[in-house]
Amino acid sequence: MYHEDGPTLRELAEQALSSTDQGYDLLAPKFDYTPFRTPDSLLKRSAKIVLAKGGTTARGLDLCCGTGAGLRWFRPLCTESIVGVDRSQGMLDVARERLEDAPGDAPIELIQGDALSVPLPDGELGLITCFGAFGHILVEDEPAFCREITRLLAPGGRFVFITAERPPIWSPGLWVARGFNAAMRLRNKLIKPEFIMYYLTFLLPGARWLLQANGLDVEVVSAPFPKPFGRAKLVIATKPER
Repeated sequence: MYHEDGPTLRELAEQALSSTDQGYDLLAPKFDYTPFRTPDSLLKRSAKIVLAKGGTTARGLDLCCGTGAGLRWFRPLCTESIVGVDRSQGMLDVARERLEDAPGDAPIELIQGDALSVPLPDGELGLITCFGAFGHILVEDEPAFCREITRLLAPGGRFVFITAERPPIWSPGLWVARGFNAAMRLRNKLIKPEFIMYYLTFLLPGARWLLQANGLDVEVVSAPFPKPFGRAKLVIATKPER
C-alpha cells in the first residue's frame, strides 16, 4: 500500500492528531509516496481528454494543488499562466521544487489560500482543476465551493475533476469509508483543532446537481479510465458563454 519512502504509521498518526494544515505540512515531503495522491495515469488521461474536447486556454487554476501533480499535467493546456492554491505551505514548498522541470511554458504561481475564498479576480479563468481534495471540504460547504468555482470561471471556462458514484450498499468499500468517517467525526469531537478528511464526498449525482444549480453545464465523460479505476468519473463543468 505504501512506498518504502512513504510515511511511517507513527508519522501518519502524528499527522492525524494535528490540524488539517499542520498535518499536511508534516506529510508534504512524503506525500507523493502515499496512496492519497491522485495517480499520474489518471491525471495524464484527464488532461488528454480535456485538451481534445476544448483545446488550450489562457489562464488556469489548480485548487488544493498539493505537491503539484495536477499542475504538471495541465500546465501545457495554459498559454499565459497557471496558479496553484493550497492551504498547506509545506505542500506548496514541495510543489515549487517538483515543478521546476514541468512541461509547458506558462508561468506557475503558487498561492497559500482557501478553496472557499480564492484570492483571484472574478471571471478570468478558462480552466479550473481539483483532484483528490474533496474530502477536505465539508458537505455543508460544498454549495459555497461551487459558487466560488462559478465566480472564478470566465464564460466558456471549464471546471475539471474526478469523482465517482456512491458505492452500492453491498460494497465493502462503502462500509470501510463510513467506518473511517465515523472515527474521524469522533476524533474531531474529542480533539481540537479538527482534522478535516472524509470519504464519500462530492459524489455523483449530487455534485452534478450543485454545479447545475450554479448555472454550469455538466458533462460526465463515459468510461474515461481503465481498470482498476473503472469507477472513477471525469467531470467537465462549463460556464455558458451567454
